[in-house]
Amino acid sequence: MTDELPTPDTLCLPPMPGGGPAWLLTPGLIPHPDAVRWMEARAAAIRQGAAPETVWLVEHPAVYTAGTSARPEDLTDPGRFPVYATGRGGQYTYHGPGQRIVYLMLDLDRIGRDVRRFVASLEGWVIAALAEFGVRGEIRPGRVGVWVARPERPPLPDGSVRDDKIAAIGIKLRRWVSFHGIAVNVEPDLSHYGGIVPCGIQGHGVTSLVDLGLPVTMDDLDGALRLTFPKDFGRGGTF
Repeated sequence: MTDELPTPDTLCLPPMPGGGPAWLLTPGLIPHPDAVRWMEARAAAIRQGAAPETVWLVEHPAVYTAGTSARPEDLTDPGRFPVYATGRGGQYTYHGPGQRIVYLMLDLDRIGRDVRRFVASLEGWVIAALAEFGVRGEIRPGRVGVWVARPERPPLPDGSVRDDKIAAIGIKLRRWVSFHGIAVNVEPDLSHYGGIVPCGIQGHGVTSLVDLGLPVTMDDLDGALRLTFPKDFGRGGTF
């Protein structure tokens, strides 16, 4: 079994009660391409039985990433930050300091080869973690990710309530091992979303836990994510 870590300063967090995937935390900002390379190698090792399933907590320098459905016209300010094409699902999104990225390298042969159910489980996980802070996260038909209703804002032209996105989800599968994952806004610079149409969705905005008036830290969110990690993702064994 390989014990290679993404960086020398990566921390192995304590195992979850009852076992489960390895949890890794890399402090500081890790370049997006470096993270993708490590995830790809880890996913291959998991498929070969040479490494445990893994949940990896990171932050990135400011970047835009393009999923497999990204439309060129949705990159409205291409010179603002580096742009990386990535094989995950979805369209354009932003990653940057103050946003918790949770990369999930899990074996869907074990938890079930049902991609929609897997994505729904990820959305449910984020919603449960946000509830720990009194935030009501919601899903919307046709819009992957987790949203917060903002009834205090002017409604959309059709009279519907505006939503702000607080978490994005985009995964990729290789031989039924997942990688990429979720991004939850703790305290990013929300103006950085101005160079894209986030996830190709017009009319709605983005928010964060701090933008909602909550003094939540990255450590607070990490604790909530570990507390609410879906039981059906668990498995015996440690890093």
